[in-house]
Amino acid sequence: MQPWLNCKDSVIRLTLHVQPGAKKTELAGEHGGALKLRLAAPPVEGKANTVLLAWLAERFGVPKRDVALVSGDKSRHKIVEIDLALDEAAVLARLGF
Repeated sequence: MQPWLNCKDSVIRLTLHVQPGAKKTELAGEHGGALKLRLAAPPVEGKANTVLLAWLAERFGVPKRDVALVSGDKSRHKIVEIDLALDEAAVLARLGF
C-alpha cells in the first residue's frame, strides 16, 4: 500500500509533491510520503495546477471535470481526487509503477 494513494468507493485520492518549471511533465518517484511530479509549467497564475490536472486526466483517461484539486492550490504539496473506480494495482499500472 502506497502512503500517497487512497482508493475508496469510486474516488482515487493522490497526495502529490509537485515541482513546477521542469523541462517536461513526468513522474519523479516519491518524496516525503507523496508522489513527486515534475511539471512543465511555471508556478504563475495557476498554470502549474492546470497542467497537473490535465496530465492526470489524460493519464487516467477521464475528462478534466473528473479531476479536482482538493487542497494545495498555492503549495507544492497537493491533494487531488479523480472520479474513477479503480483498485490500487490498476492506479499504479496507469502511473507506470
